[in-house]
Amino acid sequence: MTYLVTAANGHLGRLVIEALVARGIDPAELVAGARSPEKIEDFAARGIRTVELDYDRPETIAAALEGVDRVLLISGSAPGARLAGHRNVIDASKTAGVERLVYTSAPQATTFDYALGADHRATEGAISASGIPAVIVRNSWYTENYAADLDRAAETGVVASSVGDARIASASRIDYAEGAAVALVGDGHVGRVYEFAGDVAWTFDDFAAAASEVLGREVAYQRLTSDQLAAGLEAAGLDAGTVGFVVGLDQAIAGGVLSSADGTLSRIIGRPTTPLVDGLRALRG
Repeated sequence: MTYLVTAANGHLGRLVIEALVARGIDPAELVAGARSPEKIEDFAARGIRTVELDYDRPETIAAALEGVDRVLLISGSAPGARLAGHRNVIDASKTAGVERLVYTSAPQATTFDYALGADHRATEGAISASGIPAVIVRNSWYTENYAADLDRAAETGVVASSVGDARIASASRIDYAEGAAVALVGDGHVGRVYEFAGDVAWTFDDFAAAASEVLGREVAYQRLTSDQLAAGLEAAGLDAGTVGFVVGLDQAIAGGVLSSADGTLSRIIGRPTTPLVDGLRALRG
């Protein structure tokens, strides 16, 4: 059995490779794909085959898929500009006869109407239409997404957000990486759509308390309106499109898109997900 992990030079891709090895997969059965293979030379030194794989260059995808049985398609990083690349990987996987495709999607991609979900919803549709046996893993927020908030809290004693009292079921990136690894190699997952999230859905008041513990200083939660958030982003020099995207994302969070914490991820990986305070502490090194 041979497993290809795309975007293997990224934070998530690297952790998936490590999770696969930790679960007993022989490095010789792994293929690490990256747009710039020189960035994953450390994998090659460990006996993992490394290949050039650029979502926007179909010829690199076809070559990377030679001899591959299962593929983890890690979603591209540019919202609104990644669907074509995803389709290229899906089409090439179908042509290559891949027996399982795992895709990292977004929370409630087909049931909640928000901008971040659009590319993922379309990608899930393309995977379904392809007929490739697949597993969809919809990753909720990474605790690492709040690294900048934690840094600002360290400087100012304040964490600010426009999500109100919304709950966010974040987990650490390693938790999602292990979930993807299990979906790729384990039995009984094909045809499933998993909403992966942390075991505990927290509020920003909880975040402030956890940050206080990690930083050793009092941290307060400052509630912003959407207009206040937009004004701050504009003052920081962000363009109107980005401001609208970020404001809309906070509105979706306020609407509950990240609130589900049903334990699916912890059941899949066989352990509790990383608690918020531990995830924040890891960000401080």
